[in-house]
Amino acid sequence: MDNKTEDPHNAENNIFTTIAQGDVSEFKNILAQHKGSVDFLDENGMTALQHAAYKGCKDMVQLLLDRGADVNCGNHEYNYTALHFGALSGNSEVCKLLLEAGAKPSATNSVGRTAAQMAAFVGNHHTVATINNFIPRSEITYYSTPQGQQAEAYISPLLVEPLHKFVLGVNIHPVRLALNLQHASGLLDNAEKVSKVLEMLCKKEMTRGSETNEVMAFKYHYLSYVIRELNNIRDKQKPPVESDKKHDIVEIFAKKLLKPGKDGYSLDLMDAFLKDCVREFPYRECTTFHQMVTSLTSKDPPPALSLINCTINGQRGFIDTISYCSTCGEEKPAKKCSKCKTVQYCDRECQRLHWFVHKKACNRESSVPAATNNSKANIDTSELSAELQNLVAG
Repeated sequence: MDNKTEDPHNAENNIFTTIAQGDVSEFKNILAQHKGSVDFLDENGMTALQHAAYKGCKDMVQLLLDRGADVNCGNHEYNYTALHFGALSGNSEVCKLLLEAGAKPSATNSVGRTAAQMAAFVGNHHTVATINNFIPRSEITYYSTPQGQQAEAYISPLLVEPLHKFVLGVNIHPVRLALNLQHASGLLDNAEKVSKVLEMLCKKEMTRGSETNEVMAFKYHYLSYVIRELNNIRDKQKPPVESDKKHDIVEIFAKKLLKPGKDGYSLDLMDAFLKDCVREFPYRECTTFHQMVTSLTSKDPPPALSLINCTINGQRGFIDTISYCSTCGEEKPAKKCSKCKTVQYCDRECQRLHWFVHKKACNRESSVPAATNNSKANIDTSELSAELQNLVAG
């Protein structure tokens, strides 16, 4: 009789142990055998979901959520939530899963810190940005169904998924946004409608009363501004003669922003474009707008892109040595210029868009190692041997 029923306490301990070991396959088997709720607590008041989040294991977190784990459950001594633990793990995908399941980003621990603030404290900047940029899919879905007396919705239901993904993006470099739009199904083809929805979302964030999110409101405005600019470029273009030129709009936009100034490296046109974006933010009474304007009009102002990035994604607690794509600012790009090896890109597309800037420097830099290699190849081996003999004899 005793062998037929497993002690629930032992089963729960096995789940915690397997999470600690990081064995996803074994965890899946044990979880399948456990028939009760997965919101049980350990001796520290932590749930299995909190342990899996702290471990940074996306698969375990997903399995627990599929079993109905309460994302806001727990009785931790210092009031850490599953999102706090996910943020500390540094796994942005884990945080995204928890947020989509209803985790509250505004929840604070016993010292009054949110999950994003704790992630910033330990230097998990990408995690901070993921949390700060998150919005529920329902925020977009609302505009895909007719409201009140509307005959039709603001956007098609088919645009909800690509627009939601676009809004959640962490890299807010304007060229990266343009590339994302180029590959997002239908967004540029419906630029006016999408831009209008983003501006309505901006207004909605600014009229939430005590829950007003000025930063997210500015992000909506910023995204709308980029889309409008791309749409303006397209409107000014003559009908393309060659149908295979898929990247005309993005290329024109990128070349405009990436063109160096008179000093050869300052991106003056990008800076002016982004300053105009800040200037056109309609909610001038808000704190975020005043802070941005104060910074941009200071004696030694930061680049507008840097300021906007810090506003939306939060400031880094320290200066690091992360490499960036020279075209779109993506962190840790996978490719290097095959010729000079000195600049990095996400892919061939980014390299192509940046080539008009880089080609002169590339030819100059790539010629240096070539000259060095030639000089080594022209060394007279007999002369070298004689010099070595003289050194030994001397």
